[in-house]
Amino acid sequence: MADNTLFGVHAAALQVRSQRMGLLASNIANASTPGFKAKDIDFQTALNAVEQSGDADTNSISSAVRYRVPSQPSLDGNTVELSTEQTAFAENAVQYQTTLSFLNGRISQITRALKGE
Repeated sequence: MADNTLFGVHAAALQVRSQRMGLLASNIANASTPGFKAKDIDFQTALNAVEQSGDADTNSISSAVRYRVPSQPSLDGNTVELSTEQTAFAENAVQYQTTLSFLNGRISQITRALKGE
């Protein structure tokens, strides 16, 4: 992982948001699969785990994965609520893009400093 003094918590946050986006996409893809249980990542717990381990592999964030409790479960046992998943996916995508923009700005600052601008 990138040096914490250079990129701060943002590099780890980008890794966790990426993992979360994949999990939310899986929930959306399985919205009509009987018995599928929707999952999400507790962002703060996952971020702490990534900062401690230094990598966002499956083992470091597995403790942060939680089953989502539906407000209205379906009869076939599927707990995916499509509107909830789509909203969470969109929010996560915006947060991912914001973190990426911050990192790009930081890299631009470093590049300009190295060039002496």
